[in-house]
Parts: sequence; C-alpha cells; structure tokens
Amino acid sequence: MTDAMNDSQTCAINHELVLERLIDAPPTAIYRAWTEPALLMQWFCPKPWSVASAELDVRPGGAQTIVMRSPEGQEFPNTGMYLEVVENERIVWTDAYIGDWQPSAKAFMTGIITLTPEGEKTLYRAVVRHWSDEDKKSHENMGFHEGWGKATDQLEALVATLK
Repeated sequence: MTDAMNDSQTCAINHELVLERLIDAPPTAIYRAWTEPALLMQWFCPKPWSVASAELDVRPGGAQTIVMRSPEGQEFPNTGMYLEVVENERIVWTDAYIGDWQPSAKAFMTGIITLTPEGEKTLYRAVVRHWSDEDKKSHENMGFHEGWGKATDQLEALVATLK
C-alpha cells in the first residue's frame, strides 16, 4: 500500500464519527425504516424535532430530501444522494451531491449504515465521514452522539413494532 493510500485511510478514520448498537430486530426491519419515507419520518430526528417530509429515491445516484422541523417550526432541508444500496445490508449516501451526480453547494459528510445479522438481532453501525476535521468537530458540537443516539432509540422502538 502506498503512503498516499495510508494517509487517505488515516484521514478518513480521523474524520469519522461512529454509533454502534445491537438492535433487537432483523436487518429487514431496520432497512425498511431507513428506506420507506413514512417509517423514516417517525424516527429520524430526535424529539422534539420532527421530519416534515421525506423523499427517498433509494438507488445509487438517487436523490434524497429529508426536511427536518425544529420545535419552533423552522424547516431545514437536507439533500443528498445514495452512493451504494445493498438491500438489508448497507446504505451509503452523501450530501456532496443532490442526486444524479449534481454537485451540492457544500459537501459536509458521507453516511454509511451497515446492518449485520447477529442471531435474531442486528449489529447496527452508523459511520459518518466528514471532509475535514473542522466539519467533524462541527458535527460533534451540534450534538452528533446525543442526537444520533436519541434517533437510534426511536429507530429501535419503531422496528420493534415491525417484527
């Protein structure tokens, strides 16, 4: 492996935020919660935030627009594009593109959701890779661990009803 490849891998790891949890549900239920708009809207934002709308074209190159709503009613659209979709196993998306390879105004992150069966449960791993250390720190300061943790609690509660 070249030094440039090692530097690139080290950079990616240094810019990652990770949430991992064993969820008492099969990968199929968690995948549905990530890919069906009506389900995603029920858990994606930590309460008292909510999802005002979700448009998901779940395919490589497909666009996603998830509009988050603050408790005060302000709406925050989040657009991105799916890079990789392996049903019931893996979803990769980025905000670097807004769909069909159209660049966004500013790239901030790439999300990688991995679903690994563990008996009747699923090892759920969410990795968020940022373009810079500054972006990673900004995401941490926004409350990544608390917010994504609460959203994952809500995801767990929802998928328990989908079994």
